[in-house]
Amino acid sequence: MILTSIQTLNDLLTAGIAVTAFSLLIYALSFNLRDRVARSFAFIMLCVVIVYVADSFASVTASAQQLNTWLRLQWLGIIFLPAAYLHISDALLETTGRPSRGRRRRIVRLNYIIAFAFLLTLPFGLVGPLVQNVELAPHLQRTWLTWLFTVYYALVMGLAWANFWRAYQRTVTSTSRRRMGYLIAGALAPALGSYPYLLFGSGFAARYQLVFWLVVTISNLLVSALLIVMAYAVAFFGVPWPDRVVKRRLAKWLMRGPVTASSVLAVTTVLRRLGFNFGLPNSAIVPVAMVFTILIMEHVITFVAPLWERWLFNGGDRGNMDILQTLEERLLTTGDLRQFLEAVLAAVVDRLQVDQAFVAALSSQGVDFVVTIGGDNPFENEDLSTNLLQVAAQNGLSESLFSSGDYWFIPLLDQESESGELLGLLGVLHNADQDLDPEQVEALSILTERAVMALQDRKRQQQVFSSLEALSPTMSIIQRLRAAARYDGTEVLTTPEVPLENRKLSQWVKDALTHYWGGPKLTESPLMGLSVVQQAMQENEGNPTNALRAILRKAIEYTRPEGERRFTADWILYNILEMKFMEGRKVREIAMRLAMSEADLYRKQRVAIEAVANAIVEMEQEALQEVSQIATVYKE
Repeated sequence: MILTSIQTLNDLLTAGIAVTAFSLLIYALSFNLRDRVARSFAFIMLCVVIVYVADSFASVTASAQQLNTWLRLQWLGIIFLPAAYLHISDALLETTGRPSRGRRRRIVRLNYIIAFAFLLTLPFGLVGPLVQNVELAPHLQRTWLTWLFTVYYALVMGLAWANFWRAYQRTVTSTSRRRMGYLIAGALAPALGSYPYLLFGSGFAARYQLVFWLVVTISNLLVSALLIVMAYAVAFFGVPWPDRVVKRRLAKWLMRGPVTASSVLAVTTVLRRLGFNFGLPNSAIVPVAMVFTILIMEHVITFVAPLWERWLFNGGDRGNMDILQTLEERLLTTGDLRQFLEAVLAAVVDRLQVDQAFVAALSSQGVDFVVTIGGDNPFENEDLSTNLLQVAAQNGLSESLFSSGDYWFIPLLDQESESGELLGLLGVLHNADQDLDPEQVEALSILTERAVMALQDRKRQQQVFSSLEALSPTMSIIQRLRAAARYDGTEVLTTPEVPLENRKLSQWVKDALTHYWGGPKLTESPLMGLSVVQQAMQENEGNPTNALRAILRKAIEYTRPEGERRFTADWILYNILEMKFMEGRKVREIAMRLAMSEADLYRKQRVAIEAVANAIVEMEQEALQEVSQIATVYKE
């Protein structure tokens, strides 16, 4: 009974490792595939998936032929593990500032070739036939090629661990050293847990079955934990996100993936075996149990996630993070503001017994928006729309009710500003002989305070968003530099923020031009880090987005020939930039106007964008020279 229970637990752990490895493989392919460390880690996870999936199917297979097939398929993952480990160790050395001069890369490629050669020998003697009549520990026999591969496996793994140690010694900061240690410790799991030791220890397993299954179960428990530790360390490579974002994303991925899938698998397996042992039909219970387990796990994760995120990931900034995480729920959108003001105006109309009321939010440019109730938009009346700012200027610095035309007006003043800034006007359509009694005046005063409170909140939110827009480019640059400098800080931090010779510069220019009139490709552009853009901010009231727009516009003007604009060959680059990005015309329309095919237009557009990029390079060099001259004068 004890032996059967341990064996069942081991089967569940084996399947759980396969699920976890597959989930981590998808994670690496989804979020940081561009990083070489993450790519090599993904290949290791692929090998682990093959090993443990084959092991899981072999543990539930009754047919000797199928068992032989699954045990041989398992070797497809085992064979490539040494080369994959050497690959990730080389990538780690490169990440820590020790790139290969060619020798290490050649050794990595050579080991993949050797692994492929071993794979070709798999049907012809790498392992022997299946050992029969060993139900508790079925395995394949070893051959002389098995001995050769085992020696190769140990030597290459030893070389990989030597590279791991070199990479660990090259890390400087306490955080990077700790995570490198996690990676090295976690890397033990696939290396030690995937090799089929029964090739050499079948006699011991047959004599001491209980000890053998205990050791295997404990080993699988360690492999499960160490895989997650290794994935945690690798998750920080190649991503510019803050540490808390990486941790939160990985934790949610693990909870909704491996934990949920393993829980469902465990419940269904236990139910099936209980039903089999007690002779109870459970065909209907199993799918119901699967559905209930999934629902319960998803609900538990949804309710518990905010708690462990707050306690584990936010650290000393927990208060600030709580505010940011609940900002979306408390944010007063324009739609929310309209709904609230409509409710206020409905109360005004009801209390004053009038037909129409409105709230107009004002700014220095005019009327921002209008909320009205009980009639059409009053600003369709041109006289009211034209004279409203003038009326507000004459009477808006007092909180008292005043009349103009057919309307009563109440100024909505910002109570938090010392000068009593005018936020808007509350207007009520009234009859010529209508007077307000004291109760109506008191109710109108309270409702006016409600409207002022809403407009004050809107003003504060606009200030917050303006600040965030100004901070976004700098924050993005700092986060990218911080992430890139985790393991090779000196090289990254001493490199200019935007390498002007970088091949991506033209793509950045194209992206920024595409969102010239608004969009993330402009507001979050890497071009924000250019010195010329930082200097242009002084001329654009500190707004980085407008500063980048000004630089792009100036760069486009560099492509403009002298004289009056024409649609001739020498004007073609400027005309493409002007019509495509400034005027927002469609490609077909531009092609017809310039009398060229769309394919030719795209080719010319690339040339035009490169011309803009070159102009920005020149402006940046001039800006850097100016900064250098100022610094020299300051030193003198």
